[in-house]
Amino acid sequence: MNNKIFVASKVFRFLGVLPLFFLFSIFTSGKVKLGIDYLEDQKFKILHGKRVGLLTHPAGVNTNGRSTVLVLHTAKEVNLTALFGPEHGIYGDEKASVPVDDKIDHRTNLPVYSLYGKFRKPTPKMLAELDCLVIDLQDVGVRCYTYVSCMRYVMEACFEAGVEVIVLDRPNPLGGLKIAGPMIDQEWISYVGAFPMPFVHGMTIAELALWSKQTQGVLKIEDRVRKQGKLTLVPMIGWGRNMTWPKTGLTWRPTSPNIPTLDSVAGYPMTGLGAQMGKFKHGIGTQHPFRFLTFEAKSPSEVKSALEQLQLKGLSYKIMETKDSSGKKIRGVYIIIKDWTNWQPTELAFAMMQLTARWQSPSPFSQAKKSEINLFNKHVGSTAWWTHLETSGNSVDPSSFLHRWDREAKLFRKQTESFLLY
Repeated sequence: MNNKIFVASKVFRFLGVLPLFFLFSIFTSGKVKLGIDYLEDQKFKILHGKRVGLLTHPAGVNTNGRSTVLVLHTAKEVNLTALFGPEHGIYGDEKASVPVDDKIDHRTNLPVYSLYGKFRKPTPKMLAELDCLVIDLQDVGVRCYTYVSCMRYVMEACFEAGVEVIVLDRPNPLGGLKIAGPMIDQEWISYVGAFPMPFVHGMTIAELALWSKQTQGVLKIEDRVRKQGKLTLVPMIGWGRNMTWPKTGLTWRPTSPNIPTLDSVAGYPMTGLGAQMGKFKHGIGTQHPFRFLTFEAKSPSEVKSALEQLQLKGLSYKIMETKDSSGKKIRGVYIIIKDWTNWQPTELAFAMMQLTARWQSPSPFSQAKKSEINLFNKHVGSTAWWTHLETSGNSVDPSSFLHRWDREAKLFRKQTESFLLY
C-alpha cells in the first residue's frame, strides 16, 4: 500500500503495512495538536536525510501561530529546499482565479513555485531535487475549494516522479459529520471539483489523501503508479469528528481573501453556488462574505420574508446594514445558523436559485451562455440539476434533489468509512 501513518490512537488497521510511530502520552490541554505540531514533537524524524519541498499558505501554521515554512526552515534536522504555493499564493494575498507567478520567498530566500499560474501540476523539473513534498494546507470542507484540488495534482505528479508525499493533517472546520450537496458527475471533474465526492465532504485533508491514494480512479494517473506512490500521513492529536473549529481551541487564520472568518467558512457552502447566476449577491466586498444577501430590485424585507417561507432547516435571518468595498452603506439579510445539528449546509444555495428563477423573467438559467453553464456545472457538479433549472421556468423546486443528494452523501460516507482516521 506504500502508506505510512504516524498514529496517536485509532489507525491500528495499518499495523501490518509499515512501521508506525506511537505517541503514548494522551494530549489533554484542550487544544488540538496539528500535524505540524506532531511532526515537530517527533523531531521531524520522517524528514531526516531528505531534500524537502513544502506546499503551504498563510493558514499553514502550528498551534502557536508560527508558520510551517519557518518551522521547517529553522529546524536543524530538516533540509527545506523549495516552496510551493496554491491559489492565492504562498502569502495568501492574490485574488481568486488570478494566476500567480513564481518568486523568491523573502523570509527564506527559497524558490516558490506557483501551482496556480503557468502550471497547476508540479513539473518534473520542480520535483527533480526533492525526495519528499510536505503538504500543509488548511481546507474548508467544500469540494470546490481549490486547495484539495492542488493536493490531488501534487500527489499525481509526485507519484509519477517517485517523490514521497507527506500530508500534515488539519481540522475540517465544519467538523467531520456534515456531508451535503450533490455528487459531481464525471464530466464536470475539474480544478474546482477535483474529487468525486459530495459538495460538503466531511473529511480532513489527510483522509482525502488516503482515500484518493487507495481508491482506483480518483487520481488521474496509471493504477500501477498510484499503487507504487509513497504517501505518509501525520495526523492530529485530540481532534474528533464532532468537533467544529471553535471546539479545537485553535485560532482561525484566513485561508483566502474571501474566507477571513469562521462565519464566512460556514457561509461558503450556504450561498456560494446560489449567487453564481442571477441577481443575488452574497456579501463579497463587505464585512460578511457569504453571509450577507441582497437581491437587485427586492427589499431586504422581501428577501427575508421569502427565505422564511421556505422554512430551511437550522436557519434564521436578520436585516442589517453594512458597507461595501467602496464604503457605501447597503442593507441586506444576514444569515444566522441557529441550530447547527439540523442545519443543512447547501440547502440555502439551492433555495436562492429557486427564488432567482421565481423573481427574474426570463430566468437567467434559460438565458445562460455556454461558458457560464460550464463554469456553473463545474462547481455544482450535477447535470440533472442544471436540466431542471433550464427547463422549469419559474417553478424550480430543489426538494427532490436534496433528498436524493442526502441519500448519495450517506452512501459516500459508508464507502469512505475505512479511510477515516478519527
